[in-house]
Amino acid sequence: MTLEELRGEIDSVDDSLLALFERRMELAREVWRYKEEHALPLRDRERERKLLYRLCEKAPPALAEYAAALFSSLMELSASYQAAQNQRDSAVKRLLSQAAAHTPKEFPARAAVACQGVEGAYSQAACDKLFSLADITYMDSFEGVFQAVESGLCRFGVLPLENSSAGSVNEVYDLLGRYQFHIVRGVKLPIAHSLLAPQGTKLEDVREVFSHEQALRQCSQFLKSLNGVKVTESENTARAARQVAGAGRGDAAVISSLDCAELYGLSVLSYHVQNSDSNYTRFICVSKEPEIYPGAHRTSLMLALKHRPGALYHVLARFYTHGINLNKLESRPIPGREFAFMFYFDIETPVISDSLQQLLAELEREADMFRYLGTYQEF
Repeated sequence: MTLEELRGEIDSVDDSLLALFERRMELAREVWRYKEEHALPLRDRERERKLLYRLCEKAPPALAEYAAALFSSLMELSASYQAAQNQRDSAVKRLLSQAAAHTPKEFPARAAVACQGVEGAYSQAACDKLFSLADITYMDSFEGVFQAVESGLCRFGVLPLENSSAGSVNEVYDLLGRYQFHIVRGVKLPIAHSLLAPQGTKLEDVREVFSHEQALRQCSQFLKSLNGVKVTESENTARAARQVAGAGRGDAAVISSLDCAELYGLSVLSYHVQNSDSNYTRFICVSKEPEIYPGAHRTSLMLALKHRPGALYHVLARFYTHGINLNKLESRPIPGREFAFMFYFDIETPVISDSLQQLLAELEREADMFRYLGTYQEF
């Protein structure tokens, strides 16, 4: 057969497959109706497993694995189609609708905001980029920021979420899991670290360098070049700069921003000491109540999945089914639960998308634990 004849045969088979696929989905809808009438669960994992086993046994050995992949995808599509028939009881869909309806048309230019650190912290720079004028309350810890918002002391909290070279700020992710807060805005801030010291200190005098753990990781290559220098973690880059400025030591330095050099009267021993010139940190703005402002295009989620083979695959298949782009996937162990993990997802799609609302409703229904963190604009 010629190539054109072979392709013609494939087209004919595809037409037959499409007709059978349509019939299968019609039957799946009838199954859903029956389950709704009889209050039965949407998924029957035992039947699915037996069905896959039977089909793989019937398939030629060379095609058994391909048959398993094909029918696994078909079952995911069927489950998604069944779930789409009824979303009226979706809590997350109601939350999205209420948040979009009650959120002001514009993100506030002025607000009371909590940040971790002191004046000169990178969180303060992120806050200044998010708001034209913010009444900032500085807290000693990331959890202090959450507590300030929880108590009503501040309407918003600004926190670092991840760095392009040092990775995620795990403590913030863990706190997002504990507090029922929502992300309402995001910003990427370029980070340029410098080595600062009290006036008169020279680079060869430095015996100890202070900074936040994330900043130290972002400058690891430079620190390795300082032979015999002790590295000490601090709560915050700006707090470390203030402490070094007031310590009266001629052998101490700090990795911090140029703003802190001016704020605390420090001299610059070395500029741009970060590992990468394209170093940036993602900051998020959180609030107690969900707020979805116009232009929101990024959604963040947390899921705990049942500990069974293929659990993550079945979730990822839903993203593919709905044509939704996944920007980030990260896992964190759940304390006290052996082999259990919390998964963090960032997805890119408009909040008004029907596909997003359907996906969230399906994940809410099937995940062991589901947390919608927010839909927001990031710039």
